[in-house]
Amino acid sequence: MSTFEHIITDSENNHHEVDFHLTNDSFGITCTAPFSLTHQLLSGGKQQGSELLTLTQGDMTIRFVPTRAMAILDVVVAGTRFGWDSSVKEVVNPAFINQEAFGGLGWLEGFNEMVVRCGYQWAGHPGVDGEEMLTLHGRIQNTPASFVKLTVDQSPPHNITLSARVDEKCFKRSDFEVWMHVSVTPGENKLVIRDELINRGDYEREYQVIYHNNFGTPVLDAGGQLHVPAKSVSPFNEYAKQGLASWDSIDPPRKGFDEMVFNVFPISDVQGNTTAVLHNAQANKGVAVGYNTSQLPVLTIWKNLDTPKQGYVVGIEPGTSFAYNRRYQRALGLVPTIGANESREFDVSFTFLMNEQQVASQVADVICLQHTTLLSLDDEPLVTLPS
Repeated sequence: MSTFEHIITDSENNHHEVDFHLTNDSFGITCTAPFSLTHQLLSGGKQQGSELLTLTQGDMTIRFVPTRAMAILDVVVAGTRFGWDSSVKEVVNPAFINQEAFGGLGWLEGFNEMVVRCGYQWAGHPGVDGEEMLTLHGRIQNTPASFVKLTVDQSPPHNITLSARVDEKCFKRSDFEVWMHVSVTPGENKLVIRDELINRGDYEREYQVIYHNNFGTPVLDAGGQLHVPAKSVSPFNEYAKQGLASWDSIDPPRKGFDEMVFNVFPISDVQGNTTAVLHNAQANKGVAVGYNTSQLPVLTIWKNLDTPKQGYVVGIEPGTSFAYNRRYQRALGLVPTIGANESREFDVSFTFLMNEQQVASQVADVICLQHTTLLSLDDEPLVTLPS
């Protein structure tokens, strides 16, 4: 299929466009759901030098952060925002983040996006693995994109794709190249991620990836529900054990609520496809997160039901691994390797549910996947963490 292409950033050729506004008319396209792409260079505070790309098509608006590994800041569909409210309000430039701060938790100083990629040399909690000190959730999220391109299909329905290349390279350590593609089809309340990790080095390397997908109000509210087809669910640690019986329900905000994390081994169809659904108490707004278990075999549910100012949010996080430090996960078989010049693909989709019928349809799909398997709630964490 023929496409229009527009290169925004290309570090190899020292090319970079800022403060532009492109529309379907810029490509000579007439369509029923007009689209535009706007670039902003941000100023002030810790967002000095950060970039924001705003893609609007029809009644959907998506905000991307190319300076933060093409994170998706939030999505607005017909006036409903999908994302969350962090105490971090600015779009923080990675230049102002020290990931080693706070015992390896410095990553949190920039954490406020709907879609955050964790990886790729490692993901999970900070701590020592062998002779290495691993910071929280790896380094990719605090790496600017080296290449960014907009692609639009010339033929209807004029599929729109933003692509980026983010490199994770370190002498003697890694030579990872990550291609990130996010596509939308005009007229659909859905976006699709297809990422490709390529090992450009001459040696086999370990890798990990977690898609840290985060949702707050109005999709998240007291009485809301998670629907996840699963073989088993277990608490991440001793604290989460007290919330295991209600792991899939949403309570009101509560001051002093520490994060509760649950490990899920999901159920998928014969092709490996599965879906997790979060909806509000009225079951008339929600989001369905789709992924493939052959690529991302486990799911982490992160519940941070603290006060709205502190962060009232739930994470639906498919990954190659759980959120434990890497040293604990080799014994679980959750630290895969990638050979020299090999690649791995990861597909994640988000369907934004705007009424009761759409929510009910996605929940029915989850029930269909679950119906032949009895869910096991396992009382003990998979890993015994030091107290």
